[in-house]
Amino acid sequence: MRREGRAPYLHLLYWLGQNDSWSLNVDREADHHPELRGSVSQVVTKGYLSEHITNSDNISSVLHFDSTNQILTVQDPQFVFYIRNLSWSRFAEEIGYLSIEFPSRYDFALSFAGSDRDIAEALFKELQENEFEVFYDKNEQHRILAEDVEDYLRPIYNSDAQLIICILGPDYPRRIWTKFESEQFKQRFKTGEVIPIVLSNVDLGVFDAAAKVGYIPWDRTEHLDTQVFSTVDVLRRKVGEIRKRLRDQAEQRLTADG
Repeated sequence: MRREGRAPYLHLLYWLGQNDSWSLNVDREADHHPELRGSVSQVVTKGYLSEHITNSDNISSVLHFDSTNQILTVQDPQFVFYIRNLSWSRFAEEIGYLSIEFPSRYDFALSFAGSDRDIAEALFKELQENEFEVFYDKNEQHRILAEDVEDYLRPIYNSDAQLIICILGPDYPRRIWTKFESEQFKQRFKTGEVIPIVLSNVDLGVFDAAAKVGYIPWDRTEHLDTQVFSTVDVLRRKVGEIRKRLRDQAEQRLTADG
């Protein structure tokens, strides 16, 4: 369980409990929840969900997953009754999730020059493994296709992603799309919503806004995977703090209203 992530398994059970039938078309249901589509799709397409059910006698006695048609089915009437009457918010808190309310469509959006795609893709994959929702252009090419690219990207970098990860390498200031993306999120430096990753082969002074905030240094001469793991650990803890703060604020509002 990744307590800072978007709880894909928990949401699958929740959706199943809300469904009138005993079955759930996972792919179709995920389309109705774009803020969870990435994390849910990952545990399905990578075979994690199927493996999780198959490898547990307890789980397979109450659930079946048809990976070909992506149908999740309950096989036990008592289990149906249980998930239909469970207090899901309390359950999520009891098992350790920081929150299951997500104010943004994405946890992170990656902004980078093409020459640094190796770093961006490695971060994307590891963040996905930690069950975060991440905007990475290559992963959404089929959605961007035939769309006005500026109209598609503008809201993502402006507000749809809770945090922006900008990978600042030598080519970042020279590329048309990075200039466009940075124009959308430059005002978010002041609110602590932009996390710069500064490569060792770049002069930070050329990035006025980024030079004024805390950043993650990245050494191009060091091992990629080691830096990916340590960076994602920092990002995971950052999101955890945000989740806790939002949860505490929500509890304070409830106390004040009650």
